[in-house]
Amino acid sequence: MPDISSAPATLKCNICGGEIRKDFLSATAVCAHCGNKWSLSDILPEYLKYSSAIEKIKKAQELLNSKPDVTNVAQAKILFQNASVECLHTDATSSELLAICREGQKNCEDLRHYAVAMGFYDRKSYRQALEEFQKIPGIKDSEAKIEECKVLAEKEKKKLIPIAVIVALIIPTALGVLLKEKVGIPLYVIIPACLVLVAGLTYAVWKGGTLATVIIAVSIICAVPLLLFMVLAYGLHMETGAAASIAIGAPIAFIVAVGLKTSAERPK
Repeated sequence: MPDISSAPATLKCNICGGEIRKDFLSATAVCAHCGNKWSLSDILPEYLKYSSAIEKIKKAQELLNSKPDVTNVAQAKILFQNASVECLHTDATSSELLAICREGQKNCEDLRHYAVAMGFYDRKSYRQALEEFQKIPGIKDSEAKIEECKVLAEKEKKKLIPIAVIVALIIPTALGVLLKEKVGIPLYVIIPACLVLVAGLTYAVWKGGTLATVIIAVSIICAVPLLLFMVLAYGLHMETGAAASIAIGAPIAFIVAVGLKTSAERPK
């Protein structure tokens, strides 16, 4: 048996005097020098009263050791928090278990970022994956993933250029049509201004972020009415006021009709 006359945190082996290292999850203690083993329940009288907390810590560690998943990480964090509540005592064992729980909760936060990053990576959203991996350098293979995502993100950006141009054309075109039909500004003024706006919007969409999301959303909303207006006004030579009314009203009527149909078919 080790010498337990000292505080549990500084147990010494009575054979060689080496430091006793405790593994609460395997319920064993091992001398770091000579390798002698003991059961923690034999050398720490208070060990058994923490059996429930230790079981929660074990389950949390199992979840963290499985494939990184946001749900698993969230469950593990709750288990560590619950275990911490059961370890609010004044003995050394409680302090050591609380330290394990605090470290476990920190690991949960790191692995949550890792799981989110891997989700983006698996969906080939390399820019978003890169942002998440950069929050947790040194966790698992994040360093290698950071370098890989930098290369893939650049390739992803190049592929986005044509899409960014198409998206960026919609808002300036709609604005140009409005200025020509309602304000009467000549095309030689509208076209250069719209080209400058297209260039700016293309860059914003290519760069990504919140502004890009807003531009894409507005472009999608404007796309159908704009296309319908141009077909009616310039293709079928309809009067612009009527064409505008139909171009705006028809999509709204369609959305309302679909909504009503879906609501009527929904089981009550």
